[in-house]
Amino acid sequence: MAAAAGAGRRGAVGLRGAAGRGRLASRVLELVFSYLELSELRSCALVCKHWYRCLHGDENSEVWRSLCARSLAEEALRTDILCNLPSYKAKIRAFQHAFSTNDCSRNVYIKKNGFTLHRNPIAQSTDGARTKIGFSEGRHAWEVWWEGPLGTVAVIGIATKRAPMQCQGYVALLGSDDQSWGWNLVDNNLLHNGEVNGSFPQCNNAPKYQIGERIRVILDMEDKTLAFERGYEFLGVAFRGLPKVCLYPAVSAVYGNTEVTLVYLGKPLDG
Repeated sequence: MAAAAGAGRRGAVGLRGAAGRGRLASRVLELVFSYLELSELRSCALVCKHWYRCLHGDENSEVWRSLCARSLAEEALRTDILCNLPSYKAKIRAFQHAFSTNDCSRNVYIKKNGFTLHRNPIAQSTDGARTKIGFSEGRHAWEVWWEGPLGTVAVIGIATKRAPMQCQGYVALLGSDDQSWGWNLVDNNLLHNGEVNGSFPQCNNAPKYQIGERIRVILDMEDKTLAFERGYEFLGVAFRGLPKVCLYPAVSAVYGNTEVTLVYLGKPLDG
């Protein structure tokens, strides 16, 4: 495989020169591209419009299928973790936006599937994690769900790079300062700057979160809002007036051996 990948890269270099002399068949390009890594594919997409269309015209092409097979864990591909992603390219994008192994509490680890956080059974500690990539513009959506007990505090939301991802005691870590915003799924309270900003969703007898239930989070950096959906039901805008800084999807948990999965979906669908 290494030799084939090397040949593919050398072929891509040669193809750049060929691109100026005549258009290569899309099938030939797809075959060569299927050996390249994501950073190399990004460079290839800049060569000419033909190469760009070959790469991005079909998000389920052999190029993206091969990259998925090499980059993502088998568990992520054969289970329903990525079931709401329509293409191989979307699965690659979700992996790029998954939890960061380098930006989480020392008391958690990211499982081999690449998308699930596991909290170790450490007493008197609240532990969180941020994703690899944050957002300072555009509209973005992701799903998050608990696959174990919530405990006394289980918060989903967003955080800046300055927000802490670990603290002593069992507290609502997301929302504990002015660097994070969170929704505590246990008591349905919204949290920011160490204060409760009201209950959510704003309705009588709001249902409690059920383990395994997927919550969709919608961040709009143009309108500076954070909203939530449950089962494709729009629950409303939770936070307004967000700062124009880079904000990261984040969670915080307290229950030992609980697990939380986060999957980036891309631009939210309207309507």
